[in-house]
Amino acid sequence: MDKIITLEQTSSINRLSKKVILVGGFFDILHIGHLKFLAAAKKAGGLLIVSLESDENAKKLKGKNRPLHSQNERAEILAGLNLVDYVVLLPPLQTDADYFDLVKKIRPNFIAVTENDPIMEKKRRQAEMVCGKLIVVPKTNTPSTTQLAKLLEID
Repeated sequence: MDKIITLEQTSSINRLSKKVILVGGFFDILHIGHLKFLAAAKKAGGLLIVSLESDENAKKLKGKNRPLHSQNERAEILAGLNLVDYVVLLPPLQTDADYFDLVKKIRPNFIAVTENDPIMEKKRRQAEMVCGKLIVVPKTNTPSTTQLAKLLEID
């Protein structure tokens, strides 16, 4: 199976009694903060699955000039990392229920978030819903993708 999959293909992931760690995001301009976050999540041991937001959601949440890279390009970059086992191409999800359904389909043992994630409590409830645990990764002191886009005068 390829590392880049659709949400429907997650049911065919061979878990071989491995734990599953789920992370999510846009990962538009991959930077050191992303790498440290992914490495910290992977330390839980098991399969690291990245749920990758759609271009439509990136545009809606990040601004008209985003994403800089298409979802397929972002997926290829992430799939090229040894840390990442699978990249799930998300369709344009709209509601909290859509994200809860995503977690129900993947059934991760862990959901990793960065500290101060604005929707941490939702992610905690998602993890609890599937008897999983939340991993809170300390934030790396590095510019975010949004800050980098502003510095580069993209936004």
